[in-house]
Formats: sequence, structure tokens, C-alpha cells
Amino acid sequence: MYNLGARVSETCGLRQSHVSFGSKSYVQLHGKGRKDRSIPLWPRTARVLKDLFRDLGQQEQRTAFPGIRGEPLTRFAIHLLLRKAVGRASARCPTLRKKRVSPHVVRHGTAMALLESGVDIAVIALWLGHESIETTNAYLHANLAMKERALAKVLPVGTPFRRFQAKDALLAFLESL
Repeated sequence: MYNLGARVSETCGLRQSHVSFGSKSYVQLHGKGRKDRSIPLWPRTARVLKDLFRDLGQQEQRTAFPGIRGEPLTRFAIHLLLRKAVGRASARCPTLRKKRVSPHVVRHGTAMALLESGVDIAVIALWLGHESIETTNAYLHANLAMKERALAKVLPVGTPFRRFQAKDALLAFLESL
């Protein structure tokens, strides 16, 4: 889901025939409003999917992510699998225990990773299947590192960037409010 930035419904409906492998592997997603889009796959994701499909037995119309009985995973099943993955990951990253992670949060993460990599917002909108850039803007919240890079660009040349450090008296005053 992270590689694709796919909606949970798009992930549920994904079939093996929607994935094309080659020098440039991609997934054909059928999204909201009956809009289709092609999303490139990272080489590692392509290898994992190719291995999964080989294990499942490649059949054109077979679901890409089957449940225990071979039927497509439901939205609830995907939420449950994500919750289990977050539980395992929280052993290494304890702050995850306090966060609400959902498939939609993963989608937001894809948008932010693309933005941080320098991808234009119009391309991100196409990647996510948004009809307008305004919809995509809601996904993109600049993080602290991005803000610092933006500030560094507007400082006079040779001026070192220093983050504001409040004095103890100011902090004490603010705490008393």
C-alpha cells in the first residue's frame, strides 16, 4: 500500500492481472470515479509481488491479496493486518504504540515521502488519484526538516541557521499561564 499510495478499497480489489512486471514494473489501479492510473513499483516491491504470485499460482483474475479462503481481503482484514504489523514494529519503535495507524495514514505517508523527495504536487495528485490538487494539499503537512530547509533558503548568504532557544524565564512564564 505504501509504494502505491492506494486507497484501501483499491488494494482490496487488486488482481494479479493489474500488475505488470518488467524493466519498469507498475500496477494499474482502478480508483474512485472509475478512474484508472498506473503506479510504478519499486524493484523490491516488484520482487516481493512476483514471489507472492508464484506461490499463489499465477492466474490472471486471481486476487492479488487473497484471504484464507482465496477471496479478496476485506477492508477490515487489511486494517487488522496493518494493526498487527504496527504491533510488531512497536517493539523496535515504542512511539508507534501511541499512534493511530490506518491504511489512510499510510496513504498520507506516501504523499509526504513523495513531497520530501522533491516530487511536484501535481504529480502527487495524479499518483494518489485525486481529481484536483486542492484535495492533495490536505495530505501534505510540511514537517520540521522541510520547514528548516525552506528557512535556510531565505536567510542571507553566510548567515548560519539557528533554531530559537527560549530562556528559562520565558518558559517559566509560559508554564504559569
